[in-house]
Amino acid sequence: MDRIGVIGLGRMGAAMAQRFAGQGVPVTGWTRSGRGVEGVASAPDLASLVAASDVLVTSLFDDAAVAETLDALLGEDLSGRLIIETSTVVPGLVKARADRVAALGAAVVDAPVSGGPELVAAGQCGIFLGGDEAAAARALEALKALTDRIFHVGPLGTGLVMKTINNGMIQVYMAGLTEQLRLARRAGLPMETALNILCGGPAAMPAIRDRMPRILGQDTTVGFPVSGMHKDNDVFRRVAAEAGVETPALAVAEQVFETAIDAGLAEADGASIFARAYHDA
Repeated sequence: MDRIGVIGLGRMGAAMAQRFAGQGVPVTGWTRSGRGVEGVASAPDLASLVAASDVLVTSLFDDAAVAETLDALLGEDLSGRLIIETSTVVPGLVKARADRVAALGAAVVDAPVSGGPELVAAGQCGIFLGGDEAAAARALEALKALTDRIFHVGPLGTGLVMKTINNGMIQVYMAGLTEQLRLARRAGLPMETALNILCGGPAAMPAIRDRMPRILGQDTTVGFPVSGMHKDNDVFRRVAAEAGVETPALAVAEQVFETAIDAGLAEADGASIFARAYHDA
């Protein structure tokens, strides 16, 4: 069994590290802030983490953090190791460093995760894997402790494109739903009635159904915040722009997230935008 090293212990990284540990996988964590995670061994520095790991899983916030971390890893002994980049960033960041990783006797795949920390903890998240056959097979073996919903979608970089397609559609749905909930309010339809009918019919979106307790205020925990969705929206639009694809629907979603952030909901769960849209209609 490969020893796993998780780099980045924010909401997602911590959830993955704890899931690995709970499944009996040898795992060590490290983050630049020095933060630890209950039940997971911590490395004092990046070099120590690399030395203690066969597979390195990165879970970082944005392009800058991923670029800095990958460049730091290129200064370590990576011989025989596999880097699994799970952050939501543009594919070029990983692809631009692939040759240098290979020259060090290592391999890299992109494997962004769909679903928040609660789905990771429950073993129900989705993972879109991009990389050559050998690296992808090793990554699948290492990641199977997290979920059985792992899809090898193509060569390096395509995992991040698939994440864009999948989660971009969720964001477009969310933007459309805020419009329709305003209509429901104006017509006197209770929000819960409208949502229950939507979630039980052909217009259902599992991501919305799963957030119903948060939308209705029955669950006040934060799974994935509005600020994170806004950051991902920027990534999704840049991925599409690199491919020459216009995304006006994602631009509408961006406006929805920016309005929510301006209203003080940046660190609230993404579900908060629906109650706000309904009550402010």
